[in-house]
Amino acid sequence: METPYSGLPLGKIAYIREIEAQDLPDDIRAQLPEESPVWGVHSPEGECLAIALDRRVAFMLARENDFAPVSAH
Repeated sequence: METPYSGLPLGKIAYIREIEAQDLPDDIRAQLPEESPVWGVHSPEGECLAIALDRRVAFMLARENDFAPVSAH
Protein backbone atom coordinates (compact mmCIF):
# COMPACT_ATOMS: atom_id res chain seq x y z
CA MET A 1 0.00 0.00 0.00
CA GLU A 2 1.37 3.37 -0.92
CA THR A 3 0.48 6.38 1.16
CA PRO A 4 0.80 10.11 0.53
CA TYR A 5 2.18 10.73 4.04
CA SER A 6 5.90 11.24 4.39
CA GLY A 7 7.69 9.34 7.11
CA LEU A 8 5.56 6.21 6.90
CA PRO A 9 7.35 3.01 5.93
CA LEU A 10 6.93 1.43 2.53
CA GLY A 11 5.33 -1.99 2.25
CA LYS A 12 2.59 -3.59 4.29
CA ILE A 13 1.70 -1.29 7.17
CA ALA A 14 0.30 -2.46 10.50
CA TYR A 15 -1.15 0.06 12.91
CA ILE A 16 -0.46 -0.49 16.60
CA ARG A 17 -2.90 1.01 19.06
CA GLU A 18 -4.23 0.38 22.53
CA ILE A 19 -7.67 -1.22 22.50
CA GLU A 20 -10.30 -1.54 25.19
CA ALA A 21 -10.48 -5.02 26.70
CA GLN A 22 -14.26 -4.63 26.91
CA ASP A 23 -14.37 -4.56 23.09
CA LEU A 24 -12.86 -8.05 22.87
CA PRO A 25 -14.87 -11.29 22.79
CA ASP A 26 -15.71 -12.77 26.20
CA ASP A 27 -13.49 -15.83 25.75
CA ILE A 28 -10.43 -13.68 25.03
CA ARG A 29 -11.23 -11.16 27.76
CA ALA A 30 -11.47 -14.01 30.31
CA GLN A 31 -7.82 -14.89 29.61
CA LEU A 32 -6.47 -11.38 30.24
CA PRO A 33 -5.03 -10.16 33.50
CA GLU A 34 -7.39 -7.72 35.17
CA GLU A 35 -6.95 -4.07 34.15
CA SER A 36 -3.95 -4.65 31.91
CA PRO A 37 -3.53 -2.63 28.72
CA VAL A 38 -4.17 -4.50 25.47
CA TRP A 39 -2.46 -3.55 22.24
CA GLY A 40 -3.89 -4.38 18.84
CA VAL A 41 -2.06 -4.95 15.56
CA HIS A 42 -4.41 -3.69 12.84
CA SER A 43 -4.43 -3.82 9.06
CA PRO A 44 -4.85 -0.56 7.10
CA GLU A 45 -8.51 -1.56 6.66
CA GLY A 46 -8.95 -1.68 10.46
CA GLU A 47 -9.04 -5.46 10.93
CA CYS A 48 -7.45 -6.58 14.20
CA LEU A 49 -4.76 -9.08 13.22
CA ALA A 50 -3.32 -9.78 16.68
CA ILE A 51 -3.40 -8.60 20.27
CA ALA A 52 -0.62 -8.31 22.84
CA LEU A 53 -0.32 -7.26 26.47
CA ASP A 54 2.78 -5.19 25.75
CA ARG A 55 3.25 -2.47 23.14
CA ARG A 56 6.76 -3.68 22.27
CA VAL A 57 5.44 -7.19 21.70
CA ALA A 58 2.75 -5.82 19.36
CA PHE A 59 5.45 -4.11 17.27
CA MET A 60 7.50 -7.32 17.28
CA LEU A 61 4.49 -9.39 16.13
CA ALA A 62 3.94 -7.02 13.23
CA ARG A 63 7.60 -7.15 12.16
CA GLU A 64 7.75 -10.95 12.45
CA ASN A 65 4.85 -11.13 10.00
CA ASP A 66 6.46 -8.81 7.45
CA PHE A 67 4.48 -5.70 8.36
CA ALA A 68 5.95 -2.26 8.93
CA PRO A 69 4.41 -1.18 12.25
CA VAL A 70 3.40 2.39 13.00
CA SER A 71 1.74 3.83 16.06
CA ALA A 72 -1.89 4.87 15.71
CA HIS A 73 -3.87 6.91 18.20
